[in-house]
Amino acid sequence: MSPATDPARALPGIAESHWMATAPATAHPPLTSDLEVDVAVVGGGIAGLSTAWELVEAGRSVAVLEADRIAAGVSGHTTAKVTALHTLVYGKLCRTRGSEAALLYARSQQEAVERVAEITAALGTDCELERLPACTYVTDPRSRETVRAEAEAAREAGLAASYVEETGLPFPVAGAVRVENQAQFHPRKYLLALAEDISARGGRIHERTRVTGLTEGTPCRVTSEGGAVVTAGDVVVATHYPVFDRALLFTRLSPRRELVVAASLPHDLDPGGMYITEEENKRSVRTTPYAEGQRLLIVTGESFTPGAGGVAERFERLADWTRAHFPGTGIVRRWAAQDNDSTDTVPLVGPFHPGARHTYVATGFGGWGMSGGVMAGRLLTDLITDRTPSPSWAGLYDPRRLWSALREAPAFLAHQAEVGRHFLGDRLRPSHVNSVADIAPGTGALVRVKGRRCAAYRQDDGALRVLSARCTHLGCLVAFNAAERTWECPCHGSRFDTDGTLLQGPATIPLDEYAVEDDIAHDAEEG
Repeated sequence: MSPATDPARALPGIAESHWMATAPATAHPPLTSDLEVDVAVVGGGIAGLSTAWELVEAGRSVAVLEADRIAAGVSGHTTAKVTALHTLVYGKLCRTRGSEAALLYARSQQEAVERVAEITAALGTDCELERLPACTYVTDPRSRETVRAEAEAAREAGLAASYVEETGLPFPVAGAVRVENQAQFHPRKYLLALAEDISARGGRIHERTRVTGLTEGTPCRVTSEGGAVVTAGDVVVATHYPVFDRALLFTRLSPRRELVVAASLPHDLDPGGMYITEEENKRSVRTTPYAEGQRLLIVTGESFTPGAGGVAERFERLADWTRAHFPGTGIVRRWAAQDNDSTDTVPLVGPFHPGARHTYVATGFGGWGMSGGVMAGRLLTDLITDRTPSPSWAGLYDPRRLWSALREAPAFLAHQAEVGRHFLGDRLRPSHVNSVADIAPGTGALVRVKGRRCAAYRQDDGALRVLSARCTHLGCLVAFNAAERTWECPCHGSRFDTDGTLLQGPATIPLDEYAVEDDIAHDAEEG
């Protein structure tokens, strides 16, 4: 059977994020009338809510505009490690930017870890915050010197880092970097506490308010899909992937999707820390409180570009790895998360573009958005309120850092080549199936109908939904993710539901839907 005719296979666990399932739903009203505030924050994830909270704390009036529900996008599907140890970043920073950059990176990220602890205590919220060590490990002895060097680089950058060869994992490692006093938490409980405090201090939060327009000036104006306008002295774009292309940041960001499985684990088998390796297409391990006598083991990995396909097989590999390395565990949930990697490793936080005076951006956290988002909130608040002195690491994260162009050139060119391959190559490639008649219930595929490339999905009841196959961001062709039943753009990571509804940007409008009664029905009969 082809992928288009093979119904979606059964996968382990319930398809729902643990964080989404164990925190209350939100119901902030959409924006229905014009509004004037000091700062408009576009995006209600950890970067947006952290920025809004810091701004309210500094005495500014703030409106948060979220396209869907706050703390429900990437921040509601993360593994929620709050750590300054980001796999092997310090050795790379020392090689590409020097030891001073590594020191600034470590200081800013570790201060974010401590800021989470401070805010949690100040708000008195129970967000399951735990202070634990973080480790980057390898199992291949040939990689031992790599982690030994990373431990030295992290220690010289100011972290409480050491090289070890024994961990709390139930399997042997060849070597690991260990950094003490890091943190993990329930991200949604933490963010909902921030949101509650923002509202209590007079801040405005509007959900189901998709922003489609931004006019820069003094003041700035932000336009919502419904037509309401927010006038603000400053605007922060914290939508994970910027929804406006004026800064061309999409050329410096690569989307990456990772899968997550969660399994019940006896409390006495808890590995007692946070672990990650780049081996085996990445494996990340942590636990969180669960049922009595149990911890919930959360394993992340199987990195892939959105739209790459084979997601069901990737879920199975991750589940098999979990069962093999933690015997006796039972998979109870599964979900996926999406991240954006900057071409030069460091997030882009600061003025939106070289000419920006009152617009700011936070993006490119590379899988470390918990510490990165908190850091961004503090940095952007300092820039907006003109606090002096500004953080010493402001220049490190500045999106206008054109001086790094030569350093990021290889990654930049590789990313653009990959985008070009999809933009042109996917159009030259034959359609995945010859006719919509070949599409089985619960599956989707690209098909050419009367010369037009379409994204066709057949519902479980046999009804057909046919959409334009062109992503509404920049026109790349979408691909079907059978495990999550979504259409995904491999160029910049936009995601759409099977009815065309936008799930994730940078696109801001849904896929066009085609009528099925005429050409498409005729095509099915001929097929």
